[in-house]
Amino acid sequence: MSNIKDLVNAVGQTVIDNKEYLTELDQAIGDGDHGINMARGFEVVSTKLEAMPEDADISSVLKQVGMGLISSVGGASGPLYGTAFMRAAGACKDKAVDLLVARDMLEAAIKGIQDRGKAVAGEKTMLDALIPAVDTLNEAIEQGKTPKVAVEEMLRAARIGAENTKTIIATKGRASYLGERSLGHQDPGATSSLLMLETLEKCLVGSGKL
Repeated sequence: MSNIKDLVNAVGQTVIDNKEYLTELDQAIGDGDHGINMARGFEVVSTKLEAMPEDADISSVLKQVGMGLISSVGGASGPLYGTAFMRAAGACKDKAVDLLVARDMLEAAIKGIQDRGKAVAGEKTMLDALIPAVDTLNEAIEQGKTPKVAVEEMLRAARIGAENTKTIIATKGRASYLGERSLGHQDPGATSSLLMLETLEKCLVGSGKL
């Protein structure tokens, strides 16, 4: 990845490539449009990024991503993901992004999702992948692990968190209408969050930045 725009576009392409999978997950417990909506959102984001200069800073790019998702993704996903990206943009403004700043960006994104969605861990949402991920990242940082190992452990926690949403009865969003019938189904928001984190890690490792 040569710059932040390429990185965001790679994340967006992963979401687009997994549109049917995410939609299938959402058909089981939601409106059935998570993959479709998120794919459309990142297609809009890609167009917006094309108009930005190649040397645009990370904060400006992430702010544009957030605004693009809010304006184009229907349902709760647009406002939640859009707010997450915009909060992350604020956390890295005028900073060089290292592991600590990346951690701050994730924490800011989570706080934005919580503020917007009034959700906490354990309600079968994207937070059930993101919160364990950042908690594990913090533990790895405190233990002095290398950035590569810290991110690998963060991803492992996110995967377990997304998988564990199958064991949670939904209490937020459309899935909450199903009550106990939501058991056994993996949350699409937790899954799309995991896919984004996995793509970031893959790109950073591939470019030698991790």
